[in-house]
Amino acid sequence: MTTVPAPDREHRPGRLLVRARPASPRGDDRVRDHADGLWTAIRAADASSAADLVAGALRAGLAPETVLLDVIGAVQRKVGVEWAANRMSVAEEHAATAVNEHALTALVARRPAPTRGRVTVACVDKEWHALPARFLAEVLRLRGWRVDHLGARVPTAHLISRLHRAGATAVCLSASLSTRLPAAHAAVTAVQATGVPVMVGGLAFGVDGRYARLLGADAWASDARGAADRLAAGPLPAPRPPRQAVDDLPHLADQEYTLVARCARGLVRRTFQGLERRLPPMRDYTAEQLERTAEDLAQIVDFLAAALYVDDADVFTGFLTWTAEVLTTRGVPAHVVPPALDLLEEQLRDFPRARGLVAAGREALGPFVRGRPASAPAP
Repeated sequence: MTTVPAPDREHRPGRLLVRARPASPRGDDRVRDHADGLWTAIRAADASSAADLVAGALRAGLAPETVLLDVIGAVQRKVGVEWAANRMSVAEEHAATAVNEHALTALVARRPAPTRGRVTVACVDKEWHALPARFLAEVLRLRGWRVDHLGARVPTAHLISRLHRAGATAVCLSASLSTRLPAAHAAVTAVQATGVPVMVGGLAFGVDGRYARLLGADAWASDARGAADRLAAGPLPAPRPPRQAVDDLPHLADQEYTLVARCARGLVRRTFQGLERRLPPMRDYTAEQLERTAEDLAQIVDFLAAALYVDDADVFTGFLTWTAEVLTTRGVPAHVVPPALDLLEEQLRDFPRARGLVAAGREALGPFVRGRPASAPAP
């Protein structure tokens, strides 16, 4: 489907960052000037200059939280925008993220001694996008919380084991991709079973937190400041008694999500084989192009499964229109996607909800197939 190199399937920077609404740095001209300077260091892949710039911003009187969120955070959002616009390569995106992570170390010395309770911050299982959780962990530390930051893709069993050993006032879980919602639901339920309340955040839960509510989280925050403010306002509500997933999501009783997720590899393989027959140009694809095509198909099936899990077509159609926009930006015609949907639909004859989602996806792609729209919603 695609003829351009892309990040590995588990770590596509644009998925996380472009969907965030790009914003100008907050605050006065000093904030914007330091953000511009950090961007220059990022583009030069100069970690030392980035760290020096952050240290200089602190010496200039900017609050550490402002530097963290409105300088480093603003620059990281710009990295995602530039990647999606095809003005930054995958290698450059990875290098930029590494430089920003290095710049964060300049804030460590500004952390006050902990005076508040213990909070555990983690990414849900299989979630690779670690920076949003890292930003939250640093904000909480700057505000005096004792933080256990567990990092990316934390298996639920490991998270629960940590809670049993160390305890926590609250657990903050981060997920950026909608495909992580089933894992997030499992983590929320498991943590609540220990008696610890859960706050969730990240783009996976929707810009309005709709999936946080659907999955039974005790709280939701749209960003690190909001999460820190909510924790400072008082204890999170006590978690509800443990429930089964089907109690929260009755539509799962039809087993469509379970069966599609279980058969995902076969769906991808058969769709790939069908495309080879239907799209003669694929015969001339390089090995890398074939690999990227398989990865794109796997993404489509993963987002289809996630949409089945929450029973919301927006998860699937949003992903498809975002993908079509990125492909168009890279000069790859979006009309390569509908044949894949047709092949998927043929394999889902006994799955009415899945077929309905595929039909909704095909309709959402209509403007891209007929001609590029002025703008497109992000998933």
